[in-house]
Amino acid sequence: AFLQNRDLIKHQRTHTGEKPYQCNQCDKAFSRKDNLKKSDLIKHQRTHTGEKPYHCNQCDKAFSLKGNLKKHYRIHTGEKPYQCNQSDKDFSENRDLIKHQRTHTTTPEYAHWGETIPVQSMG
Repeated sequence: AFLQNRDLIKHQRTHTGEKPYQCNQCDKAFSRKDNLKKSDLIKHQRTHTGEKPYHCNQCDKAFSLKGNLKKHYRIHTGEKPYQCNQSDKDFSENRDLIKHQRTHTTTPEYAHWGETIPVQSMG
């Protein structure tokens, strides 16, 4: 339950995808007006200003987002926090783990509704 109607409207936008508040420099839109004044807008504005306040202390790279610097550090540390539960492979980025995990699937891409279609019957 929401105590105020405006809180219900904010919540409904998470379902509708409505983003009525727009950046004044591009087409990027936000669902909440308060996001225009807080960290989301600050992070977004860096795409316009080119500001990169997060500097690697191991090399000369800099990043606009703290999370990107954290991922970058893994190059220097060799950290691979994403482990495959079906093999002994580790990855520094989740997207690489997801890509790898696809190698373990046995159902071909052309399978429909959970049924495996033999290659011979295709065509």
